[in-house]
Amino acid sequence: VFGKDINLILVLSNLSSDRKSVRVDMSASTILYTRRAVREILNAATSVELGPKQGKHIRVKIPYTHYGKYLTTDKRIQVTALCEVMRTHGLKLLVEKTIILEDTNIIIKLPRRVVVNKAVSLEISYANPLPEPVSRCVLLVTLMNQQVKINLARLAPRERSKIYFEFTPRRAGPLQLQVDFSCDKFSHVKGFVTIAVAPA
Repeated sequence: VFGKDINLILVLSNLSSDRKSVRVDMSASTILYTRRAVREILNAATSVELGPKQGKHIRVKIPYTHYGKYLTTDKRIQVTALCEVMRTHGLKLLVEKTIILEDTNIIIKLPRRVVVNKAVSLEISYANPLPEPVSRCVLLVTLMNQQVKINLARLAPRERSKIYFEFTPRRAGPLQLQVDFSCDKFSHVKGFVTIAVAPA
C-alpha cells in the first residue's frame, strides 16, 4: 500500500544434488507505466550457499523513505534480482517484478436512495497514508460535467478526515461521481462511484 514500507521475499531453490553458491544482485527503481526508470531506490548484493535440494528465502525491505519522493503518479516500482550460480561458466537467472502500489485513501458513502430533484448529501473521506504531515490538500469533485475544487486543511501523519458534499440530481439513471485528491507530497489519488438515480 502506498505510504508503507515494501517487504519482499526472493525464494531460491537448489533442485540438484550438488551444493551451489549463488550471488544475488538486487535493484529496484521507480518507473513510469512505459517501464522507463525514474530513479534507482535499491541496490544490494548478497551471496547464498544452497545445499542439495535446499531452498532459502532472501528478505528485502524498501522503506517508504527510500521511494516516497521518487514515485510518479503511476505508483510503480520495478524490482529485479540477477542470480548467478558461481563456478558454472556464468549461469544466470533474471527475476523481475513490477509492483503497483494501491491507494486506500478515498471512500465515498452514498445514501440508500437517490431521487431526481431531491438534494443528496454524500460523505467523502480521504486520508494521508504517509508517516509525515501533508499540506496544500485539494479535493476535485467531478459530477454532471461540472468540477468543484475544495481546499482542505493539512493532515497529520496517517490521519483520515471527511467532508460532506451536497448536490441535486436533475435526471434519473446512472450518474458518475469522481473524486481526485492531491497535496504537496502526492497527487491524483482517485475514487469514483456510480450513483443510481431513481425517478421522482
